[in-house]
Amino acid sequence: MNEVLLRSLTPSVLGILVRRGADFAAAEDAVQDALVEAVRVWPADPPRDAKGWLVTVAWRKFLDASRADASRRRREDVVDEEPAPGSAPSADDTLQLYFLCSHPSLTPSSAVALTLRAVGGLTTRQIAQAYLVPEATMAQRISRAKRTVSGVRFDQPGDVATVLRVLYLVFNEGYSGDIDLAAEAIRLTRQLAAAIDHPEVAGLLALMLLHHARRAARTAPDGGLVPLAEQDRGRWDTKSIAEGVEILQRALARDRLGEFQAQAAVAALHADALTAEETDWVQIVEWYDELARLTDSPVVLLNRAVAVGEADGPRAGLAALALLDDSLPRHTAVAAYLHERDGDLAMAAQLYAEAAQQAPNLAERNHLTRQAARLNARLR
Repeated sequence: MNEVLLRSLTPSVLGILVRRGADFAAAEDAVQDALVEAVRVWPADPPRDAKGWLVTVAWRKFLDASRADASRRRREDVVDEEPAPGSAPSADDTLQLYFLCSHPSLTPSSAVALTLRAVGGLTTRQIAQAYLVPEATMAQRISRAKRTVSGVRFDQPGDVATVLRVLYLVFNEGYSGDIDLAAEAIRLTRQLAAAIDHPEVAGLLALMLLHHARRAARTAPDGGLVPLAEQDRGRWDTKSIAEGVEILQRALARDRLGEFQAQAAVAALHADALTAEETDWVQIVEWYDELARLTDSPVVLLNRAVAVGEADGPRAGLAALALLDDSLPRHTAVAAYLHERDGDLAMAAQLYAEAAQQAPNLAERNHLTRQAARLNARLR
């Protein structure tokens, strides 16, 4: 069973059902049922046209559900519209589906959550971590969004800002999480940039390219994380860096600054430094000040505290960190790093160990555990 093939076909099949008149929640359920059927049937009898098979079975599942629930959904009899077996259109509907999920009837946060779950393939837990809320809260938010759009015709696409937020979160999860979606997010953002002349679309594409350029250097041969300062910069993708910087410069020249352009500027300053010691931390602090003004995000302020610690010394960084809620994810890890820079190895080791217990994934937990062990070895 090719799970990658199934996952790649899901957005397109879902888009076809929505365009044929299925409301989003019912279409999603039908596609999920078809995927279950594929897992059961394909190993013994693989279809010649995987996408056509999924469209046909999903549509039948939708019709069966519609007939069973006809009194509530009040749908017309669409039995004769069942598609004949055979090839399905090969067009890529994924980006269009992102816009359709960002429906005007939904709040931006609900639209993002629903799209990440239904189209992006992320779990409720992963989406909750991205939003810094409990998993149960996010599950309720997604359920409410499904109820809101149930029965709605998706003929009013959402706005660009919401779609950009979804693409950004999908990229972040693919870049540092459990599911490899970073390349797909870049592909879709390229499509969007080609279709829309918008500086923030360009800013997001530049940001993705600049971060993705460092991906090969982020992981050690044993799978462990390699911090930015310790990465082999010779392994960075200079072609992607050059492209990202060029796209960013064109966007900034339009003088319509947004958060993705500001984030890309920070990434560009890291990429421009030949060594970690040559990083222009003063400029990075200035860009984080702009980001804080644009977003009022606690994550931005956490990253700013690190930058302040590099630019003005670890005690200045700790002072900036003290202004933030200590329950913020990765707050403890940042405190450990700054205390180590300040020479308080005992406190740093203790904080690294605490941060490891709070880590959102195994790779980060192992990295922080090794940091604590390294310092404890020096203290003996």
